[in-house]
Amino acid sequence: MRSLFPVTDLTKSASGGEHPNGPLTDREWSLDELAEAYAYPVGLPAGTPWLRANMVSTLDGAAQHDGRSQGISCASDMRIFGTLRGLADVVIAGAETVRLEGYRPARAREAFAARRAAAGQGPAPAVAVVTGSMDLDFSLPLFTEPLVPTLVMTGAGAPADRIEAARKAGAEVVIAGEGARVDPVRVVRELADRGLRRQLTEGGPRLLGQFVAAGVLDELCLTISPMLTAGDAQRIAGGPGVAVPERFFLASLLEEAGFLFTRYRRTDS
Repeated sequence: MRSLFPVTDLTKSASGGEHPNGPLTDREWSLDELAEAYAYPVGLPAGTPWLRANMVSTLDGAAQHDGRSQGISCASDMRIFGTLRGLADVVIAGAETVRLEGYRPARAREAFAARRAAAGQGPAPAVAVVTGSMDLDFSLPLFTEPLVPTLVMTGAGAPADRIEAARKAGAEVVIAGEGARVDPVRVVRELADRGLRRQLTEGGPRLLGQFVAAGVLDELCLTISPMLTAGDAQRIAGGPGVAVPERFFLASLLEEAGFLFTRYRRTDS
């Protein structure tokens, strides 16, 4: 892996010189180096959440192959995936993604233990599942065996029996919308009110589209996979569009074996 942006005088060196993350020649970055590269911004006002998304896309815009993202990913992409989880207070996912990807509880990882302790975080991030229908299997380990209780974000009109089933399984039910609808703005706010400010969403495309349309996404970590799939796979974000496209700015760019690991932020600061 090598850093292509930000560009420094050392980055420009073609002779394998040093830059802040080591030689320009490809090598495997340590988890600590990745954690530094993907650190959440500092200096935000107290209580302010920061919502980042982590997604992967092929060259022709497919976010999945055969219904899952794993087929278009790679080992380094999964290391970044684990790093982003290791930095987050909470991982947010839509119910469909939880079902398709076989979500399990986030685990504590020794590589991030000291960093999390210094930041006042628990040993592992919570998982927050966004669902209006509550169509979930509450007997799964995600709900019955997490290190910290899984949160189920739903609307006030969700079926009462499903809310009760979630609570009996040990999940924390959070009302974040009226009727059957879950409001993405309220999801971010409700989590921040619980001290979960370092927020990470892993999709799927429908949920990410809702965050984009609501204007609450602060950062996108997008892996561009050097693959072509054709077909009718989903893009990384779906659902309603925005009236005016919002400009994001490139914060960093890593490369390995043709995979590009991009990080875009809402502002260029």
